[in-house]
Amino acid sequence: MSGRHGSSAPTVLSAEAPAFSCSSLVHVYRVAGTDVAALRGVDLVVQPGQRVALLGPSGSGKSTLLTIVAGIVRPSAGRAEIFGTDLSRASARSLHELRRSTLGLMLQGASTNLLLHETATGNILWALRGSPRGSAAVGREVLEAGGLSIDARPVGAMSPSEQQVVALAVAMAGLPRLLLADEPTSQLDDVARDRLLDVMVDVAAAQGTAILLVTHDETVAGRMQRMIHLRDGRVGEEETETGRYAVVGADGSIQLPEALRAAWPAGSLVSVESSGPDELRIRSADSAREPRSGLPGGSS
Repeated sequence: MSGRHGSSAPTVLSAEAPAFSCSSLVHVYRVAGTDVAALRGVDLVVQPGQRVALLGPSGSGKSTLLTIVAGIVRPSAGRAEIFGTDLSRASARSLHELRRSTLGLMLQGASTNLLLHETATGNILWALRGSPRGSAAVGREVLEAGGLSIDARPVGAMSPSEQQVVALAVAMAGLPRLLLADEPTSQLDDVARDRLLDVMVDVAAAQGTAILLVTHDETVAGRMQRMIHLRDGRVGEEETETGRYAVVGADGSIQLPEALRAAWPAGSLVSVESSGPDELRIRSADSAREPRSGLPGGSS
């Protein structure tokens, strides 16, 4: 079988390539006969072993980006790669192999990641069947941090917060090279959240696992090395230990900080000028315009 998605060639991962990279990534879906752009040209690189949080308001494209990285949704345009494998062109078989051997997935709705009739430990052992790598001990470490190490109940009888712990244990037990997690601690109290974060960070550091997670929790985001703020389907800002910065897109554009958007709404005219080495000055057109002789406000 040939074509855009039909190649049956085995997946070959590059040891030197980024864990994930995308350029000019666009995704459009239809709602009630109308096209909606969830992603509008995202550029992002996550290196092996990096921990990256995706933040932003609902509808900013965070979860859509994660499903594309997981190979569940094909992007509408642009390029997305996992360790050098092009997600747009990979066959369904190759994407399945990526999810089995390279990715750890914890998507929205913890119960959708689990076998509800099995115990927590049973879910971990099932996930590791035939896996080329993995550690039941790591899964049990996550369960222990969540207070479920000896719980014999079926997962379907557990609370949403307990199911969340099990879903994270399953995702991490495979020792993935890239862990994808959508709101991994949203159902947990602060104490349980912090215990789980400690295990996640420690295991990722020991295994060289990259993490890409979606969260609204600044505490969770703060445990990552980079915080990417999405807005209107694009990367607006990035925050690291050195500060928070606007991000220049592939087309040379930058998004205004949130605090300035009300004063400078879409369509506002601004002047952009160099004000020195490595510095730009952005002013509204009204403040930048000099009065001219003979015109209102000018000298006669």
